[in-house]
Amino acid sequence: MRPFPFLTLAQTLLLLRLATAFIFFAHAAVRVWNGSIEQFGDFLNTKGLIYGHLTVWGITAFEIVGSVLMALGYFVRVLSAGFIAMLLIGIVLIHASLGWFVGEHGTGGSEYSFLLIIALLVLAATEEKRQTQAISEAQPL
Repeated sequence: MRPFPFLTLAQTLLLLRLATAFIFFAHAAVRVWNGSIEQFGDFLNTKGLIYGHLTVWGITAFEIVGSVLMALGYFVRVLSAGFIAMLLIGIVLIHASLGWFVGEHGTGGSEYSFLLIIALLVLAATEEKRQTQAISEAQPL
């Protein structure tokens, strides 16, 4: 029997990629399902964005399409960079003013976004390694 966590590194990285993709997909799906796109767009307009509603539709589309592609293992590095940019902007516009903690000790802070950024960095680095390994395995020495 394999010791804890009972999975290989490749399996845990797959799990991380799927879980991270799910988080972004669920975030966008709830926004669409609850009809909160207009409310979020209005909020962005108060932050100085001229096209808040269009921006939210773009974010939502990126989260839905990007999360599906990421779950399937396509464009992981590029999508990770896009998600990281989105999270950093979210920290600046929303979360930083609410402190560090998301729950219990705070309300909507930056800790969750920080952890997602680290997960995305790991996925992006892993994707590069996987591509390099596939290339080196395909070419004889």
